[in-house]
Amino acid sequence: DAEEYQPPIWKSYLYQLQQEAPRPKRIICPREVENRPKYYGREFHGIISREQADEILAGVEGAYILRESQRQPGCYTLALRFGNQTLNYRLFYDGKHFVGEKRFESIHDLVTDGLITLYIETKASEYISKMTTNPIYEHIGYATLLREKVSRRLSRTKNESRKASVTSEENTQVEKITSLVRRAALTQNDNHFNYEKAHNFKVHTFRGPHWCEYCANFMWGLIAQGVRCSDCGLNVHKQCSKYVPNDCQPDLKRIKRVYCCDLTTLVKAHNTQRPMVVDSCIREIEARGLKSEGLYRVSGFTEHIEDVKMAFDRDGDKADISASIYPDINIIAGALKLYFRDLPIPVITYDTYSKFIEAAKISNPDERLEAIHEVLMLLPAAHYETLRYLMIHLKKVTLHEKENFMNAENLGIVFGPTLMRPPEDSTLATLNDMRYQKLIVQILIENEDVLF
Repeated sequence: DAEEYQPPIWKSYLYQLQQEAPRPKRIICPREVENRPKYYGREFHGIISREQADEILAGVEGAYILRESQRQPGCYTLALRFGNQTLNYRLFYDGKHFVGEKRFESIHDLVTDGLITLYIETKASEYISKMTTNPIYEHIGYATLLREKVSRRLSRTKNESRKASVTSEENTQVEKITSLVRRAALTQNDNHFNYEKAHNFKVHTFRGPHWCEYCANFMWGLIAQGVRCSDCGLNVHKQCSKYVPNDCQPDLKRIKRVYCCDLTTLVKAHNTQRPMVVDSCIREIEARGLKSEGLYRVSGFTEHIEDVKMAFDRDGDKADISASIYPDINIIAGALKLYFRDLPIPVITYDTYSKFIEAAKISNPDERLEAIHEVLMLLPAAHYETLRYLMIHLKKVTLHEKENFMNAENLGIVFGPTLMRPPEDSTLATLNDMRYQKLIVQILIENEDVLF
């Protein structure tokens, strides 16, 4: 448990190399240069040749100047002394300075980062190429045993009532556990719906020394040293991110909203089988709206639907959508449809869209049903479960067709474009596929007991 947790031994070799890297030395031009760009300082030497730059920098490791190209006036070059030779880089400015992907506020920072990278890649290229081969992420003493220990502790916490003082003390200790161990614990939690989810890595600038949670090596550089998962907080090298399993356990503190959030991310963050929006709205509709005429076809007031959306974003599963607050059931139905429309990846994913459309074009009903079933198996688990639950609900809606006038075909017209969208944003493709979208949803409703 938290008290027994021993942090891994972080590998400091690359950190030591960064400390040894040459420091930047700005060589100031002794004369005033005309037409110097306003975003460059006195390290700018005007139009000079490579040979002249080499003479200015000779013998001073880490020294640098800026110059304008003789061959291409208006183009600028960073001349940098490293490894007893002068290196020349085409320099760009768009509000920030850059020679590659990274963008810097100052030339000094750009050169500092460049010298660190050059030094480490020169001294440790073989080490870096092998650093992903023995990751701590999969180490038995780090991931597996701690996963078991922390999951036991989580279940004990759930089943026993504890005094506030004790709980407060333990919560403080739990905070000391790294994000990696937290995810490992959640993976084995009895109540956790273990849907596979890829990490949502984005380039990140770390303030102060940081180590990779995959390989345990230092994340070198001045800025953009690695990537961070915006859903769970995992910090790794960019190259290590390719090897991290699809085991992201989103942290609720990082999920800012319910609508417009990736479906799998939302259910894993809330530890539910399906998005709580779907459960809450369907529960409310089945309690008081199955016989409502034109259910899902009749629109509720847009501003009230937006109110429901904000309530879910603000309060999550505690959002009050009862009849006392929203007497018109069409508002709840509209909020459910809006949730599906706002998904960044539709319930029927972009990857499977064309396969569903092709299946819908099959003329033989039995073959068509079999083809649809095969494509359903390709959906991510959380998407499949959400679609299954929705189809069971819509089947119930059709059982009250005499009162609500909504059969499977009508519901297919409503939900086809809501549940599936073509990967490319093409109006023509959408219009051409509309009848197949309707047909897919109609078949899913009519055959939900066979297909799911």
